[in-house]
Amino acid sequence: MKTLKFLTYSAITILLISCGGANTPASKLFEIQITGKKAKFHQNETVDITVKNKKNKTINAVSYTLDGEKVDVKDNKLVLKTEKVGKKTVTAEITYDDDTVVEVSKKITVFASTAPSIYTYEILNEYPHNPNYFTQGLEFYKDTLYESTGKRGKSVLVKLDYKTGTIFKEHKLKDTQFGEGITILDNKIYHLTWQSNIGFVYNADTFKEIDQFTYGKSKEGWGFCNDGEKLYKSDGSEKIWTLNAETLIEESAIEVYTNSKKLIKINELEYVDGKIYANTWQSGQDVAVIINPNSGIVEGIINFNGLKDKVTKTDNVDVLNGIAYNPTTKTFFVTGKNWDKMFEVALIKK
Repeated sequence: MKTLKFLTYSAITILLISCGGANTPASKLFEIQITGKKAKFHQNETVDITVKNKKNKTINAVSYTLDGEKVDVKDNKLVLKTEKVGKKTVTAEITYDDDTVVEVSKKITVFASTAPSIYTYEILNEYPHNPNYFTQGLEFYKDTLYESTGKRGKSVLVKLDYKTGTIFKEHKLKDTQFGEGITILDNKIYHLTWQSNIGFVYNADTFKEIDQFTYGKSKEGWGFCNDGEKLYKSDGSEKIWTLNAETLIEESAIEVYTNSKKLIKINELEYVDGKIYANTWQSGQDVAVIINPNSGIVEGIINFNGLKDKVTKTDNVDVLNGIAYNPTTKTFFVTGKNWDKMFEVALIKK
């Protein structure tokens, strides 16, 4: 009797699997196929999309979503209408046979539809910059410049006169901490560290510590900026995270892409007139990029090549890093790691 029961159970199991029963994974039955450009897809591009029926099931209905949002597919054509660029998930909900419903998904990457504009610069003024500063954050607040620097044992936060380099106030981090980007909102300085998974909040006048916060899903602390309400944080990847300024919780993220590539190692950030200006570390050139904070699209590339040639050459001179906008002069200020000069510049669209 036990043998018969075992054989009966085994037979039923084999029958279910061979017939594509409830225990069969959906991926064994169906697969999303997207034709056209295999390597790269672009915003608003129309692509051919079908469901491959691996077991010749009777398909009654198929509906699609793109990152969880329902999309219309007509004549097997899908328009990649998505505000944000980057990694996306296309999901097909398939109803087949006796109204069994399953889902299968496919990962794609959506790039910007147009190439970024190119900018160059004009030097308006040169100012002294401390060559011992491994610059990580640079920001104006109430017409005064604040700067944060890196390197363990040398990381400081300073408030200074940008014209003379005179320091008004300084705060030194612990020797174990590697200072990173800063941003200032409502008289609070938000200060990141690199790999310590900790950020600090200070009073902008006294530098007295108000609070500490830890990171969420973001990997590390790199650049920081704000739009007057929300904070934006880079972490060395292609992502820029949006933080609630009160709770300091990471609420969402964008992924930074041009029309042809993903940008990683996004460093110091500055928010100006609805756009994020960002340095890129180890990109091979001294450039900054202009990013749409809603979509992640790189709308502009600023070629700062040549600036580094104007600073005093030492073994410590490193890459361009540090971009700040002065709302009083309506000009940008840029410097680099261990540079002895800071440059006030006007941006020129080519």
